[in-house]
Amino acid sequence: MGRHFGNLARMRHIITFSLSPFEQRAFPNYFSKGIPNVWRRFRSSVFRVVPPMVVGYLVYTWGTRVHEQGKRKNIADYENDE
Repeated sequence: MGRHFGNLARMRHIITFSLSPFEQRAFPNYFSKGIPNVWRRFRSSVFRVVPPMVVGYLVYTWGTRVHEQGKRKNIADYENDE
C-alpha cells in the first residue's frame, strides 16, 4: 500500500556519504587556522564597513542635536512679557 515517508522517491546515480558523529572533530584547527582567518577577514573589511558607520553615527548625532535645539523656545522673544 504505497511507500513510507522517506522512501517516496527513488534516487539513482547519487552517492551520499556520511560520517559518524563519534568520528567527527567538533573544532578541528580552531586555534591554529580559525582565529588567524577571522583576524585576516576582519582586517580586509574593516575599512569598508567602519567609515560609513562612523559617518552615519555623526550625521545622526548632529541631526538629533539640531532637532533638540529647534524645539527650544527663544528666550529673547519673551523678555518684555509681564
